[in-house]
Amino acid sequence: MTVLDSRALNRATLARQHLLTRSDTSVSEAVAHLCGLQAQEPQEPFTGLWSRLADFKPERLDEALTGRTVVRTHLMRRTVHLVTSDDALAWRARHDTMLRQRVLGTYRRELAGIDLDEVAAAGRAVMADQQPRTMRELVRALEDRWPGPPPRVLGELLVAALLPMAQLPPRGLWQQTGGVRNLPLATWLARDIDPVPAGDGDPVGQQLLRRYLAAYGPAASADLRAWCGLAGLPAAVKAAREELVVFRDERGRELLDLPDAPRPHPDTPAPVRFLPAFDNAVLGYHDRSRIIDAPHLGLSVAGHRTVLVDGRVTATWTVRNHQLRISSLRPLTAPEQEAVHAEAQDLATFLDNDIEHIQLGTEN
Repeated sequence: MTVLDSRALNRATLARQHLLTRSDTSVSEAVAHLCGLQAQEPQEPFTGLWSRLADFKPERLDEALTGRTVVRTHLMRRTVHLVTSDDALAWRARHDTMLRQRVLGTYRRELAGIDLDEVAAAGRAVMADQQPRTMRELVRALEDRWPGPPPRVLGELLVAALLPMAQLPPRGLWQQTGGVRNLPLATWLARDIDPVPAGDGDPVGQQLLRRYLAAYGPAASADLRAWCGLAGLPAAVKAAREELVVFRDERGRELLDLPDAPRPHPDTPAPVRFLPAFDNAVLGYHDRSRIIDAPHLGLSVAGHRTVLVDGRVTATWTVRNHQLRISSLRPLTAPEQEAVHAEAQDLATFLDNDIEHIQLGTEN
């Protein structure tokens, strides 16, 4: 069986994430291909798309959000994601159990004895007037019936698990701030959420598997589980297995992949890329060694923006006080410094927020 080393996996990841060559696809097509972008920090997807799309303009994402072709909603791993409207409707029901379990796992003591179905029904009744509400406004309408849980816990239960919600613009628009206003997905998108299909083989799980491999593969079942938060999708993997190819990584793990997906030569040059906080190119795996070294794994979950040099996380970056500061995690060669600085200049132009200086240093 063919063994794919870390560099081969890295180049496959970069190719599928549009990080080897910027794509000329549309915003909605890119969001669909990537299976969404993690978006709890509302401005971060703009940098993620800029690093992946040729001639990306922020207004194109704004138009997709206001035009309802993409939507902000809780989905994979109970995290806010920017996904296409079609995917939000197709995937949400398959995630319901996981979303409930994750909220209960976090707040089991606070929610003890509460009938979740009863809370959900009450929440749906409040939202039936089709008026957007903040989480606090929704909680106020229900807290007399459930005075036990802290308002924040009851709110998270409702908007992140029990009620499929869309976070409405201007939340998530370019260089705009604003609190979260929620409306049921089905109301905002004028279409019911797809039910989970009956039958064997977990059809929705198979779609998730294929789409994940197209954007992240080759990958193990544990990587798939880490990305979506679902319990490994064993029925889907079993049903789709005959049409997949199998590799091993250097640790002996079985890796699944689509037969015709790109797997570039390990020596393929990889350009410098600036990634936003919580980018799925880093977070989309259980084993992240293909893109980040073990000593720096904490960066990927702590909200640090990162820089890829030769395809690997090699620096972090921030913008503060009109300065774009880059802190490298290892010494950079002169050509690497030049490439990082050139990409940083392009990023500063894109961000268009009065960046006057680019500083490149080494992280202490």
